[in-house]
Amino acid sequence: MCRGGRGQLYAFCDDYGIAHRRIGKLIVAAEGEQPALERIERRAQANDVQDLIWLDARQANALEPAIRCESALLSPSTGIVDSYALMLSLLGQAENLGATVAYRTPVAAIEPGQSGLDVFCADPSGSLLRAKRVVNAAGLGATDIANRTYGLDSLYQPTLRLAKGNYFRLHGRCPFNRLIYPVPQPGGLGVHLTLDLAGQARFGPDVEWINTPDFSASPARHCAFEQQIRRYWPTLPGDALTPDYAGVRPKLGETGDQDFRIDTPAHHGIPGLLNLFGIESPGLTASLAIADYVADQLN
Repeated sequence: MCRGGRGQLYAFCDDYGIAHRRIGKLIVAAEGEQPALERIERRAQANDVQDLIWLDARQANALEPAIRCESALLSPSTGIVDSYALMLSLLGQAENLGATVAYRTPVAAIEPGQSGLDVFCADPSGSLLRAKRVVNAAGLGATDIANRTYGLDSLYQPTLRLAKGNYFRLHGRCPFNRLIYPVPQPGGLGVHLTLDLAGQARFGPDVEWINTPDFSASPARHCAFEQQIRRYWPTLPGDALTPDYAGVRPKLGETGDQDFRIDTPAHHGIPGLLNLFGIESPGLTASLAIADYVADQLN
């Protein structure tokens, strides 16, 4: 879905004038990490990703002189997008097609009925919606909604682990022109360099396991960030990082490394209900392909 969604997303941005840029990405292996990088290459080939380029240290330095690594994989088709503009465009198209967005309307319960699904809302009026189809794409709240669905077997109410990811902003000039990713770490992709369309550089996310959502950046992670970044950028200035923001990813499984999970009526037996769990990175890249899959399952 990431591979297919990437092409769809580039085409969508071109068609609707959403700012984006194909800047490329380097996945870099430090000392002793080359076998892990080779596994990533094999996995990419198995998923029919055809444009990765293997680089030795000299070739990687030719592209990014500030980098330190033993080897790297270049993904030339990786890009960045104005995600806010993308969301506004999708919202506008949905509303033009007759969709209504009910903000600040929590779902209290879902109950299968004779002609579809009854969705009970926890708003002041106690609204009841009757729907032929319900797509639970609530992100961090997806398992809560599944737990409030009558008749849904516990096998289809997975436990999500919450992984807080802190980001630190880089002050001063960034020496890199591409996204820089280390070899992935347990529970995440490692502290990597991201660039936005204005050229601002940030590092993150790390993995901080939490029990309840917390979106405040943690200054205490500063030293750990510097240590991880200096593995591939040894000349990072000592006063260059400032806490910026944090996000929370919905992780599936005890180790937080399971793939996307989409439960359809063929799985749980409730007609018209689709539950999407663990849709984290690269969920944005894969979003249009996920939408196509969900639509196919509903038809």
